Amino acid sequence: MEGQEKKLGLFPLVFFAIGCMLASGVFTLSGDFAAAGAYTLATIIGWGVTFIGMIALTMCYYRLAIAKPELTSGIYSYAREGFGSYIGFNSAWGYWMSAVLALVSFFVAFFGNLGSYIPGFGSGSTPLAVICSSVILWLLVLLLMRGVSQATIINAFVVVAKVIPIVFMVIAAIFAKSFHWSIFVDNFTGAGSDMSLFEQVKATIFTTVWIFIGIEGAVVISERAKTMKLAGRATVISFVALFLLYFIISALSMGVLPHDELASLGWPSMAGVMTAIVGTWGGVLVNVAVFISIGGAMFTYVILCTDSAFGPADQGCFPSIFKKRNKHNAPTYSIIFSAIIVEIFLIIAMLSDAAFQSCYYLSTIAIMIPYMLSAFYALKCCFNGESLQGLSGGGKAWTWIFAIIGSIYGVWMLYASSITYVLVCALLYAPGMILYIIRRKEENDGPIFPKVYDKVVAAVLVIMFVVAIVLLATGTISPF
Repeated sequence: MEGQEKKLGLFPLVFFAIGCMLASGVFTLSGDFAAAGAYTLATIIGWGVTFIGMIALTMCYYRLAIAKPELTSGIYSYAREGFGSYIGFNSAWGYWMSAVLALVSFFVAFFGNLGSYIPGFGSGSTPLAVICSSVILWLLVLLLMRGVSQATIINAFVVVAKVIPIVFMVIAAIFAKSFHWSIFVDNFTGAGSDMSLFEQVKATIFTTVWIFIGIEGAVVISERAKTMKLAGRATVISFVALFLLYFIISALSMGVLPHDELASLGWPSMAGVMTAIVGTWGGVLVNVAVFISIGGAMFTYVILCTDSAFGPADQGCFPSIFKKRNKHNAPTYSIIFSAIIVEIFLIIAMLSDAAFQSCYYLSTIAIMIPYMLSAFYALKCCFNGESLQGLSGGGKAWTWIFAIIGSIYGVWMLYASSITYVLVCALLYAPGMILYIIRRKEENDGPIFPKVYDKVVAAVLVIMFVVAIVLLATGTISPF
């Protein structure tokens, strides 16, 4: 059975990576940039920064997949190989938490969209919405218990089903001739805005990173690929395809409605844009596409949550219970523990009356550190010459460039997020230390924190966690 799981080719891997990335974000692009205070020029610059940064990260994953084929479940293994067990654990934990919170955000978005028709669902985090989310969650768990590789194949059909209506929206917007250059350039720099151009560009970070979460999806399940090179190639193809789609949708929206109207659109904002383009039926079509897309994303992210716990456990990062399999070769406890944590966050979202945007902000901040550490490891490999083997002069130069830019972009993501969300990030990361200690005691191999900088990182994380708790209790910061 395990041998069969390693036979995924290029197209299944591309479908999986697209399934990871193409979810709710595409339907909120139209309004999220405007609501964050970003005007046309800032949005274009934000897209430019995102393209340069994300393509650099993508190429880092691609090159590492070739240079380090033995490092499967790349997000964790790259950080551990480069910076030791504790830093590697934090990368694995952060990635897992990001996947879990993304799944929570999809549940909130799904039932928040239904809330437009059924008041009991509200914004997606009401008691009724949480109960229905739980039912779907555990049904997906039962499906995954039948085997992850089988679910990956089904995912390809789900991706096709949700791509078709999105492409149709783009075509409709173009042929309806609703794009107006005058609207596009009106308030181009946001004259009179309280935010500077630099602040507006920073405000795009959560949306641009959120819509590309999952960029490394094919690498994360690389142990099921025919080759690591295929996993890396699938990552590049899926990124380029979706970037073009996202940019076109965003640019078209900015030429259909003025900035203030885009900012005031309800969720999903693309429904409002399509209504303006072709009438009420356009908004209905978007809502149908939202259900298909988010439904597929729920399915995909249960797989991703599972692999995000199983992969590190299989390599000795998480406690060994996470790698136990059932008779269908499915990692039982990775699936169950992931579902339990999703349930906990669903309850927290209900108690906080959280909206979709708040949930995806948390998912985004959680994944920034794993992305940054991956880029740092690619840069370290360049210094050591490990990622340059077999390359000509030009290939070596580009590998260096991508590693440097990816590292700078990793730092930029955290900087642009603001100190508030960095502290919120500590709230997400600090509890993982308990799991790390459990695993180290299982190993019984030396001190819990083997390196000096491990102790420093752990101490800083605990201090930030305490500060965040105090600020949270006083209402100074709020994750929702």
